[in-house]
Amino acid sequence: MPRMTARSPAEPHRVATPLELFFDLCFVVAVAQAGGRLVHAVAEGHPGTGVTGYLAVFFAIWWAWVNFSWFASAYDTDDPWYRLVTFVQITGVLIFAAGVPRAFDRGDWTLGVLGYVVMRLALTSQWLRVVHGAEGAERRVARRYASGIVLAQLGWIGMLFLPTGAEGARTAVFVALALCELSIPALAERGHGTSWHPHHIGERYGLFTIIVLGETIAAATVAVQEAVDEHEALDDLLPVAAGGLLLVFAAWWIYFAVPIHDYLRSKRRAFIWGYGHYLILGSAAAIGSGIEVAVEQATGKAHVTVTAAAAAVTVPTAVYLLTVWLLHSRHFKRDLAEQLPLPLAAVAVLGCTFAGEWATLAAGLVAAATVAVGVSLSRRPTPGAPVSAEVSPPM
Repeated sequence: MPRMTARSPAEPHRVATPLELFFDLCFVVAVAQAGGRLVHAVAEGHPGTGVTGYLAVFFAIWWAWVNFSWFASAYDTDDPWYRLVTFVQITGVLIFAAGVPRAFDRGDWTLGVLGYVVMRLALTSQWLRVVHGAEGAERRVARRYASGIVLAQLGWIGMLFLPTGAEGARTAVFVALALCELSIPALAERGHGTSWHPHHIGERYGLFTIIVLGETIAAATVAVQEAVDEHEALDDLLPVAAGGLLLVFAAWWIYFAVPIHDYLRSKRRAFIWGYGHYLILGSAAAIGSGIEVAVEQATGKAHVTVTAAAAAVTVPTAVYLLTVWLLHSRHFKRDLAEQLPLPLAAVAVLGCTFAGEWATLAAGLVAAATVAVGVSLSRRPTPGAPVSAEVSPPM
C-alpha cells in the first residue's frame, strides 16, 4: 500500500475529482429521503416531529460529507485503495438513506446508525493510513482523528441500547454525540492543522450546494407533475411553481455571487464557515420540501392551513438568505447599502407567509428583487478607484 502524504494547500489548478462528484451524487439519495419524510410529517400536521427528525438526519448526512471532503482536500491520493475505501463510504451513505424512513416514522435508528458507522469507520481507516505514512505533528493529528471518530461511533452504537420509549434520553444523547463529533476536528488539529486547499474546499461546498438545489428543483417538479395529473389544478399550482423556480434561481445566484476561496485563509475562518453550512445546506434542501408541502396544500392533500404551508417555504428561505449573508456574502460587501439587502429580504420573505395562496410567488419575487438590487449595487464604482470601461461582476 503506497504512503498517503499530504497535498500542498498551494497546489495550482486544484479541482474536484470525478470520484468526489460521484460521492456527492450518491449523497443526493440521503438528502431526498430526509426531504421526503419532512414533507410527509409537515403535510400530516406534525411539523415539530418533522423538523426535529429532519435536523437530526441532515446532520448525519452533512457531517459525513464534510469529513470526507476536508480529508480529501488534504490527502486525496486517488489510488486504488483510496477509491475502494470511498466506495465503502458510499455504501454506508446508501445504508443510512435506507434507514431514514424508520428513523422518522418509528424512531428506529438501527439501520441509520449502521450506515453512519460504516461511513465513519471507513474514514478512520484512511486516517490510520495517514498515521502509517506521516511523522511528528502530522501523525499525532491523524491519530487524534482516528481515535475521536472511533469513540464517537461507540457512542452512536450505545445510543441504540436505550430503552424503547425513552425519547427524551435519546434526544439528549443524540445532541451530546453530535457535539462530540463537531469537537473532533478542533481537538485533533490543536497546534497543527491539516493541509486543506482553500480553492478546492470552496469548490466542493459550492458543488454540494448545487446538488442540494438541484434536488429541490427535482422534488418540486415531481410534486407539481403528480398534482396536475391527479387534480388538473394547474391554475392553483402555477403561482407555487413560478415562485419555487424564482427562489431556487435566486438561491443559486446569491450563493455564487462571489468566490469564497480568498476568504478561507485561516483555520478559524474555515471552521466557522464550514460548520455554518449545516444551516445553509439544510435550509436549501428544506426549501424544496416546503414547495412540495405548498403543492399538496393547494391540491387538498395536505392537512395543514394555507399559512402553515406558506411557512414551510418562507421559513427555510429566510434562514437560507440570512445564513448565506452572515457566513458567506457579507465578507465581500463594501458598505451598509450592500450589506442590507439580504437581511431585509429574509424579513420580507417571512412577511410573505401571510400572503395566502400567493405566498410562494411573493417570496420568489422578493428573492428575485434582492438579486436585482444586489447586481445594481455591485456595479457602483468604488470611491477613489479609477474609472474602467469594463463591466463589474454581478453582486
